[in-house]
Amino acid sequence: PQAKVIFIISLLLGTTITISSNHWVMAWTGLEINTLAVLPLISKSHHPRAIEAATKYFLTQSAASALVLFASMTNAWHTGQWDITQLTHPVSSSIMTAAISMKLGLVPFHFWFPEVLQGSSLTTGLLLSTIMKFPPLTLLLMTSQSLNSSLLTTMAILSVAIGGWTGLNQTQTREIMAFSSISHLGWMAIIITYSPKLALLNFYLYIMITAAVFLTLNTVKALKLSTLMTSWTKTPSLNAILLLTLLSLAGLPPLTGFLPKWLIIQELTKQDMAPAAVVISLLSLLGLFFYLRLAYCSTITLPPHTTNHMKSWHNNKPVNFSIAALTTMSLLLLPITPVISTIT
Repeated sequence: PQAKVIFIISLLLGTTITISSNHWVMAWTGLEINTLAVLPLISKSHHPRAIEAATKYFLTQSAASALVLFASMTNAWHTGQWDITQLTHPVSSSIMTAAISMKLGLVPFHFWFPEVLQGSSLTTGLLLSTIMKFPPLTLLLMTSQSLNSSLLTTMAILSVAIGGWTGLNQTQTREIMAFSSISHLGWMAIIITYSPKLALLNFYLYIMITAAVFLTLNTVKALKLSTLMTSWTKTPSLNAILLLTLLSLAGLPPLTGFLPKWLIIQELTKQDMAPAAVVISLLSLLGLFFYLRLAYCSTITLPPHTTNHMKSWHNNKPVNFSIAALTTMSLLLLPITPVISTIT
């Protein structure tokens, strides 16, 4: 327990250092502390898959950190500036985009993310999908004025496409959530150069809905779709709410998940990027398919044959307050869109 507290504190410290720094070396230090703090959390089960996931995570994050340092040093060499917001050299800007994409898991640097998520537990998966994305996204926001918008748009559309396509045939809930995360990052990347505040709003709502889904899956201990099929006997009400939360994550109105997609499509059309808006909207239908598949498995279907999983006893324990709060917000925030749009 003491070690776990130290790792969690280090995680918070690394995140705080990165998001509050103005100097590239301090931001890099925060990212390194984050990486080292989360490695023991991934590999704590001592299962070969967990060790493999931790190794893959370490190698990709180390490569990305080296690129961050290289890009910032190249920029400092040409401009004499170590300030994060002064990333003006075009080559440094391109290298930094690649490095942060690798940190986040944007296409074409996404291969490590589903593997790492599959090797870790659901709670560690929640950390990797939400908190660990925050520092790199902050760096992307701070440098958004000098980034190449056509490069980011291409990467974003590819992320939504590949996140949707490769998620279609998955049977493991963690891998499905990983591909879901990749496609959501595409929505953030396409808008970040035009409206950074909107990208941040999308990220906050994504964290909220993903946390609700992960915590629900952790409560019913569903790692595979076949386990999810038999979980309705354990917590029927939670499974019914999971259906709505998944549809919210897919971005269907009148749920909260529709809010960022609506505002992003509106902003893209204002920026004369209607074709990109149409393409990304159509590609998000791929994601909708596998969310519907998850929802179908969790609530609508009874297993058509005798599965290897035992039917669970009905669970009378009250649902965790955090799940209740997160799912409520994941479903009911759409009516306050005018308030949010005035802030952004």
